[in-house]
Amino acid sequence: MQPRALVFDLDGLLVDTESVDFTAWDRAYRDWGHELPRADWVARIGSDGRGFDPLAHLESLVGDDFDGEALQSVRRAHRDTLLEDLEPMAGVQEILDAADRRGLPRAVASSSDREWVNARLERVGLRARFEVLRCAEDVARVKPDPGLYLAAVAALEVEPAQAVAFEDSPNGVAAATAAGLFCVAVPGPMTRGQAFERADLVVSSLAEISLDAVLEAARRRAASAP
Repeated sequence: MQPRALVFDLDGLLVDTESVDFTAWDRAYRDWGHELPRADWVARIGSDGRGFDPLAHLESLVGDDFDGEALQSVRRAHRDTLLEDLEPMAGVQEILDAADRRGLPRAVASSSDREWVNARLERVGLRARFEVLRCAEDVARVKPDPGLYLAAVAALEVEPAQAVAFEDSPNGVAAATAAGLFCVAVPGPMTRGQAFERADLVVSSLAEISLDAVLEAARRRAASAP
């Protein structure tokens, strides 16, 4: 079966917002004399973060003198400054250019809210490269639930088995494969070393593989399926 569409995660895949967010939170923790637990942070990447609340955790460490509102104001300002310097991740533009040449429609499926997704794509000049956005507001449950991917392929008017997903987190890979998409895992700086055994293909960067190679791998998997 020839893949007919591509679906991309946003945070950590198209742009490295994950490192920015961690850096801003980590500095906030250090300002209060504590260290942000990296393992707990990484486990929440790609989902709605309900498993670990960094603000509540820091408050539990600091106690009565904690000023959460002031911390959030400083943290967001630091994060927003760092976001200004972000560019698309290595290989992203080349994959999108190759998709253009093949006439493959594209979607973003993100557990983040639509305002965040639009702002990040606009900031790095990628918004026009995607026909469809499916975000947290569009589904009852975000990743690792498959709902975002099912909504994205439905909007692209293809079957899940006709689409290829690109993800940087185990939560995202779980969502894509549960939905039935061929999934390429591209671990980023925050997710390297995580388990990606559910992915169909794992690469260290989109710059190391061509879209033709991805599509051929997807075709081979489809041909070998019972």
